[in-house]
Amino acid sequence: MNQLKRYLGIVWMALAPIAIFYLIKTAAAEISAKPVIDTKIQWGVFVVVFIPIAIGLGLFGYYAFKGEYDHLPDRSDEITD
Repeated sequence: MNQLKRYLGIVWMALAPIAIFYLIKTAAAEISAKPVIDTKIQWGVFVVVFIPIAIGLGLFGYYAFKGEYDHLPDRSDEITD
């Protein structure tokens, strides 16, 4: 199971920049198709909100690849700082 977590970490790290690329590509296409202020604001908000989410996805994948999730605590006394 830990190997699967590490392999999926690679998938998440690769998925983050790909998702950002397609989001920006789609936003540019939509804005150029209908260049009114409403469309610009809508896609601007989508991009601004989604980019940190995608960065978090990449970080999650990095930590999964490094093995940070190999042992998850069962009880609260197993948590260390």
